[in-house]
Amino acid sequence: MDDLDTSLLRLLLEEPRAGMREYSRILGVARGTVQARLTRLERRGVIADYAPQLSPAMMGYPVLALVHLHLTQGRLNDVTAALRAMPEVLEAYTIAGEGDLVCRVAACENGHLEDVIQQCIELPGVVRTKTEVILSERISYRVLPLVKQAGSTATPPASGQRTTA
Repeated sequence: MDDLDTSLLRLLLEEPRAGMREYSRILGVARGTVQARLTRLERRGVIADYAPQLSPAMMGYPVLALVHLHLTQGRLNDVTAALRAMPEVLEAYTIAGEGDLVCRVAACENGHLEDVIQQCIELPGVVRTKTEVILSERISYRVLPLVKQAGSTATPPASGQRTTA
C-alpha cells in the first residue's frame, strides 16, 4: 500500500458516506483513480465489506458474551456449520490456548444467554463451554490506527513518479 491507498482507506473509515466524487476532490486525484484503487483494494481483500456497523444492544440484544467451546477431535467444521445457523452467534474464531473456538454471542437477557449456551453445549462435537459475560465495551472494533500505522511506513513514490491506479 502506498500513501494514496492509506489516505483513501482513512477517508473511507472517517467519512464512509462521502462518495467517490468527494474522495477524489479531497485526495486531488481523478474519480477513475479512486475507483481503480478501491477495486484493487477490494480484490486484494484489504476492503472486506461496506456494511454498516450495527449495534446489537439497540436492536434488543444488550447482553454480549464470549463463549469458549471445547470440541471433540475432528468436529470443528460440523460445529462451525451448526454455529452459523444460530443467529445469536455474531462471530466465531478458532483459537490456540484454552478451548478450540471462541464465539461472541448476543442475547436479549441473561435467561436468553443461558438458552444460547445450552444450544451450544448440545451441539454434536461440543464437549464443554466456558462463558465470559461482557460488562462494557472499552475499545470498539477499529482498524483506523492500523491504517495510520501502515501509512506511516508506506514507501512514497519516487521523485517525479506519478501516483496512478
